[in-house]
Amino acid sequence: MINDLKKDGEVRMKKSVESLEGAFAKVRTGRAHPAMLKDVMVPYYGSDTPLMQVANVGVEDARTLIVQPYERTMLAAIDKAIRMSDLGLNPITADVIRVPLPALTEETRRDMQKMARSEAENARVAIRNIRRDIMADLKDLLKEKEISEDEERKGSEDVQKLTDKYIAEVDKMLAAKEQELMQV
Repeated sequence: MINDLKKDGEVRMKKSVESLEGAFAKVRTGRAHPAMLKDVMVPYYGSDTPLMQVANVGVEDARTLIVQPYERTMLAAIDKAIRMSDLGLNPITADVIRVPLPALTEETRRDMQKMARSEAENARVAIRNIRRDIMADLKDLLKEKEISEDEERKGSEDVQKLTDKYIAEVDKMLAAKEQELMQV
């Protein structure tokens, strides 16, 4: 029973870390990365469709993304969707769509750092909430006399070690992202 709780907790903590990776991919670092356009939705035959499903997104050079629609008729719709997104990008449309990334100013870098710190703190809070849930489950098992006090204490220590491991991973990811943001 305790092992099941720990395994479930570890799976949920891993998902929190993976979610943080996804959030960090959206934070612009001055370098072109296809994941920046992952959340852009394009109107496609009457319904909003993710850009990645209607076009191929690649990196042309360090500061330029290239978007190749699967259908030429989608050029204008994709251009408009990128402009309307809150990314602050101005695509250049020809046979393909080129999305140049403006250089980041010092102020923009600081704002991106704040956003990264906020995302990391959200991940830490999620991990701590998972720990709290598991600890509550252990206490419930103890109250129902399904486990002994020693088993509950050992389980709590194991859950705390697991929590510390994942929070350290979040801190490491944040440090790497901050360093990446401050590179000129």
